[in-house]
Parts: sequence; C-alpha cells; structure tokens
Amino acid sequence: MLLVLGARSVRAQTDAPERIDRGRFTAVFYPAERALATSLLDDAVRADSFPGLPRPRERVLLAVAPDRRRFREWVGPEAPEWGAAIAFPESHRIVMQGRSAGSDAGNPHEVLRHELAHLALHEYLGDLPPRWFDEGYASYAAHEWNRDDMVSANLALAVRGTPTFAQLDERFGAGATSAQSAYALAYRAVVDLAGLDTTHGLSRFFERWRAEGTMDRAMRSAYGLTLAGFEQRWQQRTRRRYGALALMGDVTIGGLFIVIVIFPLFLARRHRDRVRMAALVAADEAAERAARASAIEALLRGDDETDFGDGPPSAPSS
Repeated sequence: MLLVLGARSVRAQTDAPERIDRGRFTAVFYPAERALATSLLDDAVRADSFPGLPRPRERVLLAVAPDRRRFREWVGPEAPEWGAAIAFPESHRIVMQGRSAGSDAGNPHEVLRHELAHLALHEYLGDLPPRWFDEGYASYAAHEWNRDDMVSANLALAVRGTPTFAQLDERFGAGATSAQSAYALAYRAVVDLAGLDTTHGLSRFFERWRAEGTMDRAMRSAYGLTLAGFEQRWQQRTRRRYGALALMGDVTIGGLFIVIVIFPLFLARRHRDRVRMAALVAADEAAERAARASAIEALLRGDDETDFGDGPPSAPSS
C-alpha cells in the first residue's frame, strides 16, 4: 500500500504544471508539452515586433493545454468550437492547444504569432479595431500566405460577390466554414490597406487611428481615402483578382456534381428505359403470336364446317 501511494505521489509530481519565463513572456504547461512550449517562447522572443506597431510592452501569459478537454475548460463556453487558440486582450493571456491538437489546428508557431498580434494591436489601439480588421491584421502579421489560396477557392465570391466589411464581421460567428472564408477575405483587406502606403505601411495609419479615435478619420488622414471608398475599392479588386478563379472553381465543382450525382441517375434512367422497351417488344411479339394462333384456329374451324357440316360433297361438274 505504501508503495502504491509512493508511486502515485511521484506521478503527481511528474504531471505537475511547469513554468518558463522568457522576456515578457511566461508559459505554463504540463511536462509533455515542454519541448513545444520552449520552442514557442524562443520564437516569440526572437520576433517580438509587429507591422506598423511599436514594440509591445505588456507581459503575456501563454497556457498550453495538454488535451482538448482542458483547452475547452480554459477558454470557456464563449469560444468557438473550431478555434485552435484564443487570445484574451483584457488579461494579456493566450490559451492554445498542445501536441494533441489535430492537423486542422495549423502550425503552432504561426498560430501563436497570430494570437500575439491580437494582443499587440489591442495594447496600442484598445477596442477600436472592428472584428474584420482585428482578424485580418493578425493573419497579416503572422504571414499566413495560405489565406490567398482560400480566397481563390472561395465559391461564395462567384455566387454572392464580395461581402461588405459589416457582413464580414457577421461571418466570423456563422460556423467554421464561414469563419475561414471571413479570415481569408479580412487578410486580403489588410494587405490591400498596407499597400496604399509603400513607405510607411500601416504605421502612420495606426498613429492617426489612435489619435483620431475612428477608423474613417484615420484613413482620410493617412491615405486620403474614406473607409467607404476603401471598402468599395477592396471589393472591386477582390472580385477582379479572385472572382474568375472562384467561378472556375464553381464550374469545376458543378462538373464534379454532374459526374458524381447526375450521371449515375442518367445511367439508371437509361437502364429503366431499356428494360421498359424490352418488355414492350416482348409484349408486342406475344400479342402477334397470339393473333397468329387465333387466326390459324379460326381457319381450322372454318375447314371443319366446310368438309363435314351438311353431308357429302356434290360431284364435280364436267
């Protein structure tokens, strides 16, 4: 009994959470996540600056969850089911999945960079950024180039056209598929915005945004463009750049739908038509045989009446 208790005590100590401090970052994790947590902190310290923003100063707590159950417990019920990591700007905290995360969770280094960008943006601008800009900037800062591929494959562009920024905000809460599309389009919007000033990028815009307090006035001051004007320009550029690709994807999907769904139905119908036609031909042949048999029987009945009906036949005349 003492040996069992001793083994449990050793296991409890081995499974106790650990902590590492690097620069302004602190990571808490279980022993199985030590290598991942150390690697993540090394990256965070090495690249602790974000496009257009001054270097962040707030301390950040990174909690690496050992499994999905504890990840859900730590992020709370309000977090989306499909999230691989969540940033909490008000408490300067990030919770992310550890080694047990599925392949859909993405590259953990890219994911952490994305969440750190959220914290850096909120440290400088507070709650000023709308959701679409917040997510688009985080993807831009994390160099998530694959977002362009997602825009190219976005069939909604071919069907419904490019959404407004307000519609983009709504799509983040409409399920995993809709949210991934919104991430890609928001990323493209921030890339286009940064491209308006090739010298200063987003830095002058951020300075004006913080000073003016509204995105529209900041955009007028930094780029000489209204928010509505930029939105229209982004919609047009996105449709022009990706609409044809999305339409081609739509045509391809339509072709696959025809091959997979419609063509088997066509073959089944052809088979039914052949069976029906064979049955009709067989019925016609049976009817013809019956008609011929009936005619022969009628002739036979007629011959009987002629030869044997009213007595012996008369002598032939000469």
